[in-house]
Amino acid sequence: MISFLFLLHPLNIMEEKAVLAEGSVAPDFTMIDGNGKSMKLSELRGKKSVAVYFYPKDFTPGCTMEATEFSRDYKKFRDAGIEIVGISPDNEESHLKFRAKMGMPYPLVADPENEVSKKYGVYGLKSFMGREYMGVNRSTFLIDKQGKISRIFKKVKPAGHSHEVLDALRG
Repeated sequence: MISFLFLLHPLNIMEEKAVLAEGSVAPDFTMIDGNGKSMKLSELRGKKSVAVYFYPKDFTPGCTMEATEFSRDYKKFRDAGIEIVGISPDNEESHLKFRAKMGMPYPLVADPENEVSKKYGVYGLKSFMGREYMGVNRSTFLIDKQGKISRIFKKVKPAGHSHEVLDALRG
């Protein structure tokens, strides 16, 4: 008897993946700031640029390093008129704890169903220690005041990434 179970394996299911390029309009999403106020990315159009970074999981070493660096450099981003937004599949409760522990001055977006990650094309196949699985690939999108993507950083290394983004902004 032939088994067709391999067709149901989650890694064999084709994910609908967005194809965003520099110059594309950034997909909208809702975020909650440190005061619990809800706001859409599109509400920042015409006001400020945004650095949106996607990361896999709160409290993991690489994600903690990346969050620490963005928090440390937050004033430099703000002085340049740029808001920072972090997005991961973690829930709001996890984000509240992560923001508090890390002293993050910028919003985090809970994306437990990976809806935003899929819109940005960063949810996909990953591998770690020989195991393949679906997850968020660490990436950053710089979005200009008009709401268009001006730069995409893929396969981000956490160490030094905040400086890499600041250097890209300086041109």
